[in-house]
Amino acid sequence: MASELYNTIDALSREKGIDPQIVVSAVEDAIVMATRKYYKTQENLRAELDKETGKINAFAVKTVVETPEQVEDPLLQITLEDARKVDPNLEVGGELRTPKVTEGILGRIAAQLAKQVIFQKVREAERDTVYNEYIGRVGEVVNATVKRVEGPDVIFDIGKAEARMPRKEQSRLESFAIGERVRVVIARVEKASKGPGVVVSRAVPDLVQHLFQTEVPEIYDGTVVIRAIAREAGERTKIAVMSKDKDVDAVGACVGMKGMRVQSIIRELHGEKIDIIEYHEDAVTFAEKALQPAKVSKVTVVDSGGKHLEVVVDDSQLSLAIGKKGQNVRLAAKLLGWKIDIKSEEEKRQEVEQQMSAMVTQTATPLESVPGLGEGLVEKLNAAGVSTVEALADMTPEQLEAIEGIGPKTVEKISLAVNNYFASLEQGAAVEGEVAAEGEAAAVEAAEPGAEEITAEIPVAVEEAASGDETAASAEVALSEEGTVEADTLAPDEQLEPEAESTSETKE
Repeated sequence: MASELYNTIDALSREKGIDPQIVVSAVEDAIVMATRKYYKTQENLRAELDKETGKINAFAVKTVVETPEQVEDPLLQITLEDARKVDPNLEVGGELRTPKVTEGILGRIAAQLAKQVIFQKVREAERDTVYNEYIGRVGEVVNATVKRVEGPDVIFDIGKAEARMPRKEQSRLESFAIGERVRVVIARVEKASKGPGVVVSRAVPDLVQHLFQTEVPEIYDGTVVIRAIAREAGERTKIAVMSKDKDVDAVGACVGMKGMRVQSIIRELHGEKIDIIEYHEDAVTFAEKALQPAKVSKVTVVDSGGKHLEVVVDDSQLSLAIGKKGQNVRLAAKLLGWKIDIKSEEEKRQEVEQQMSAMVTQTATPLESVPGLGEGLVEKLNAAGVSTVEALADMTPEQLEAIEGIGPKTVEKISLAVNNYFASLEQGAAVEGEVAAEGEAAAVEAAEPGAEEITAEIPVAVEEAASGDETAASAEVALSEEGTVEADTLAPDEQLEPEAESTSETKE
């Protein structure tokens, strides 16, 4: 029959959910420590509990060696000859156990020390047991009873252990009374120094998923599948569902007749709002559904690889689409797993206008791109605020003559150069190649004095003479007489000063 001490140890083991042998080992270790402290010895001590009598015996243990030379520590080793004087049956490698008296000599201090060791061993065993019990149950929903409230934390009894719910794992809509039974999710298990730490939560999406599985038979049997959940505890939850049976409406099954099913879940969550959305594989359609109750005008995929969407809504729907403090679009983005940018139609219109303006600005051509304009003339035009070919083409002759240093002849040259430039753009890539070749030839001939003047003037004079226009012929003569002025305009390196050009125009 087991002793009373062993029965007590067995009852304690069942209560803590640990192996009785762990408690027995703790008691034996406590007796060893108390005995060592009393005898003040460094001997190898060992204790054993007699289950029948409940007596704990302590021994000093020495290892048997063959010769005295092998004895390194007399407190731990003994020769075979000396050992057989005590026990004739001992062999080399055996152990000689010498009893140590413990009854009646271990005082109050030794008993207190033994008690502390026992409690420490039991706590360690309990921590390991609880950790091993719950580490594999993370994410599971369990029924818990509110045990006490410690500041912002709520302590629950979950059966074999206590669990803690910190403030961030609670819903702001909920408050708990002592003894209340609630459903919680095991969030994580920690090995803390004060004991096993099981952390539970009522703010994770797993709780909503479990409640829908409990309330909706179609979800429980797999006909309706929950594809995604996004939740902000105490505020709003969005849940995306889809049906595997074309005859079953996924959203209707979750809502229930007259909303009975979803209302039951809302009551469990103390009034938290729930949006049930039909899942779509197409991200654009899914985004339109996820942003409900707002009505979406247009959804555009900005970057499919980076999962980026742009949503345009009516101006009156913008605040509704964004939600209170951005909650609606934030939950929709979590539900989709995409980044969502929301813009009103007015904002989109302004953005398009800015892009068009930028495109116009980007297409502006600098004056240096026109072959027929010299550096001096470009500098004059830039000084007057005309920096692009497009702006130059829009100016009237009167506006050009108003610029200092530019007369009627220069205006004609500008007009000719601009017209040739736009004509070359319209002729296509082939004509551009020819123009480039002619430009190279002109650059070679420009090395000789007056070469650029001749190249520029002869084609014009020939065309005008062929047309039979007497005015054009006289213009040819005039241009020949004024060859110096033409060379100034067409050959940038040999330009005259503005005063010289004005003088030539006066003589004209």
